[in-house]
Amino acid sequence: MQTSFTPEQLTNPDIQAAEDILRKCVHCGFCTATCPTYVLLGDELDSPRGRIYLIKDMLEGDKTATPKVAKHLDRCLTCLSCMTTCPASVNYMRLIDIGRARLHETFKRPLPERALRTLLAWLLPKPSLFRISLMGAWLARPFANFLPGRLKGMIAMAPKTVHGPASVDTPQAFPAIGTRTKRVALMNGCAQQVLRPEINEATVRLLTRHECEVVIADGSGCCGALVHHMGREHEAVAAAKANIAAWERVSEQQGGLDAIVINASGCGTTVKDYGFLLRKDPEWAERAARISDITKDITEIMADIPLQKKLQTTELRVTYHSACSMQHGQKITTLPKTLLSDAGFTVQDPSESHICCGSAGTYNLMQPEIASQLQARKVANIKATEPDVIAAGNIGCMEQIANGQDKTNPTPVVHTVELLDWATGGPKPVQM
Repeated sequence: MQTSFTPEQLTNPDIQAAEDILRKCVHCGFCTATCPTYVLLGDELDSPRGRIYLIKDMLEGDKTATPKVAKHLDRCLTCLSCMTTCPASVNYMRLIDIGRARLHETFKRPLPERALRTLLAWLLPKPSLFRISLMGAWLARPFANFLPGRLKGMIAMAPKTVHGPASVDTPQAFPAIGTRTKRVALMNGCAQQVLRPEINEATVRLLTRHECEVVIADGSGCCGALVHHMGREHEAVAAAKANIAAWERVSEQQGGLDAIVINASGCGTTVKDYGFLLRKDPEWAERAARISDITKDITEIMADIPLQKKLQTTELRVTYHSACSMQHGQKITTLPKTLLSDAGFTVQDPSESHICCGSAGTYNLMQPEIASQLQARKVANIKATEPDVIAAGNIGCMEQIANGQDKTNPTPVVHTVELLDWATGGPKPVQM
């Protein structure tokens, strides 16, 4: 794709990055076949190729974002399926983030939209506040039908049980059982520790049982993905710097770290890109790149460690849902399924496994109509496999799939790590 940025524009690092990405696009349209919004809506501007043209026009003309640009960029799930199918290796993830940052800077949204985005950006990254809000939402459930559409949807998603802080989510170190072979820092995240604290608990048990010392760093928290995908770049950068500093401190105190372990693939995709996010900051660029280099999904860590002798009989049919951030963002496709098979489970893939479930961070709250269509499609494809249990590696997908099922006969939805923990001596997942 030809570009026409001026030399002055190209002094901006974001424009430099955008030009490099845009020039790789060859207009082929392969991306449209796997883009969920194009598949549903059939609008060229709701495809990656269409959004690329919108971003190109906005950046080249140094234009203020318009309602049209906002509409179609907002509809993007950032599922990154287009990057898997693109023959030219166009880094759409970075381009859409650059476009959304310009959108956030130059476009004034209607007041209700601004209020919702501000609320989500303030609330979700803070576990204590998020926990309180879920308690309020649970109390408001009987009145949900009298509330406006989006608010009603948010109330409906609130879990029936709100968990208190888990013991594993405070700064501390968990010694390896037996001879220590690795020392890792576990990112305990934000929303996940409120919605499903058992995931971090299972992760710590699994790792320590397999000779890994696990450290929870003081000062680490939200990865910044939620605000980053809203275009709130300064807040994302602040979150990244806080995590990097926390992991550097604990590495120095503990004598080094072999890896940063993440058990939410959406967070993993973001942390693995910290080097790019902070590339413009001379003080942080190299530090961020080092952290990105040692960041691993929990399945990547476990793939290097032989699973202990199975202590449970686990002949269950597991349908594995591959989160978009896992398969498209991090290119991790077979590892989770191989681990589950090695642990004794019968692993199945649903049809259209490459299509997003509609969760996509806060997407299901901001674009509920499209998200609900994708949710129904995903649940139907999973249910067709007749699973005993559904496994995934991302909290947003787990909640989306669980909430999309028939409440009279739901199939348990658990994290991959919970099944691996159970199969090697841990407790049975609480959802089962």
